[in-house]
Amino acid sequence: MDSCDVLIVGGGPAGSSCAWKLRHSGLDVLILDKHTFPRDKVCGGWITPPVLDELEIDPQDYARGRSFQPIAGFRTSRMGDPEVETNYGKTISYGIRRYEFDDYLLKKCGARMIAGVPLKSMVHSGKKWVINETLSTSLVVGAGGHFCPVARYLGAVMGSEEIVAAQEAEFEMDAAQQSACTVRSEIPELYFCEDMRGYGWCFRKGKVLNVGFGRLDRHSLSEHVARFLQFLKTTGKVNFDLPSAMLGHAYLIYSKTNRRLIDDGVMLIGDAAGLAYSQSGEGIRPAIESGLLAADVILKAKGDYTRDHLKAYPSLLNARFGGTKGDWVTAVGRRISPRLVSTVARGLLRTHWFPRNVVLDGWFLHTGEGALSGEAL
Repeated sequence: MDSCDVLIVGGGPAGSSCAWKLRHSGLDVLILDKHTFPRDKVCGGWITPPVLDELEIDPQDYARGRSFQPIAGFRTSRMGDPEVETNYGKTISYGIRRYEFDDYLLKKCGARMIAGVPLKSMVHSGKKWVINETLSTSLVVGAGGHFCPVARYLGAVMGSEEIVAAQEAEFEMDAAQQSACTVRSEIPELYFCEDMRGYGWCFRKGKVLNVGFGRLDRHSLSEHVARFLQFLKTTGKVNFDLPSAMLGHAYLIYSKTNRRLIDDGVMLIGDAAGLAYSQSGEGIRPAIESGLLAADVILKAKGDYTRDHLKAYPSLLNARFGGTKGDWVTAVGRRISPRLVSTVARGLLRTHWFPRNVVLDGWFLHTGEGALSGEAL
């Protein structure tokens, strides 16, 4: 039977970041994933500079042979209303492709990996876990996304949680499609629903286009997606039929989840823990930061992975992601009627101050939150 000190189930940004932080610890870290990498991953695909700092990624090194689109601003509006362009005059984010990014992080972390093998069984035996009847480990870190099997072990009931449901497509445009797309690479576009419970986006990364739509109301998602795609064609932003089907996925936002995050010898990180930002649904940075915070707790535990030695982890997450972080707009919006939200949003999104200071700096870029540095505990 093979063995390791820490088994990370899931090779996405959360899992690989956790493994990367543990790389000089002397622990034997193994990543298990049902996919082989590189693999396609449905995601809008953009990261902010703090992610590069936290993982010590050299932008020039990463950009060699990969999509790495500098973003200098955004166009925002309620769908059909006048659009407001916010240009920062500098790079404030980068467009990436998860197909490339996740594979890069996995190779960078240096951990052993078993690819193409799902987690089928997880049995506690003494102080060890026996995985798939072939692997023994002291600690299992669930990093397998919203449907992570480790989350199920900790009691998550899939289908009973309030989720953000999304559909999106990403593809490389041919010459004719590039001419029929008016979205600029350095200025992605965001279009909110009238009730502000969802939004659509267009991210252009050179020849690559990502179009998607996410919403809290999963039952009417298909109708909203169809309306959004028609809007893009009518306005000439994407004046052609998408060559690939819109793929669906789901994720939890931190303010809405009550998943249990730890138990004896078990932790959840990333989307498995439900850590997407509540206003934007963006999950790459929270996934990475949760992996780094989990690694700090693991190192402090010094091999004793009982619940008592892991209990600092949920507190660290709450300190980093909990509440609205002073977001008075979100706090007020939760207390007024949908009709009033629509009326107020229409006016605020037409200003220049609100899109920049609240929507972009606050909800999407989190400019007030610096990178995690050094020891986070």
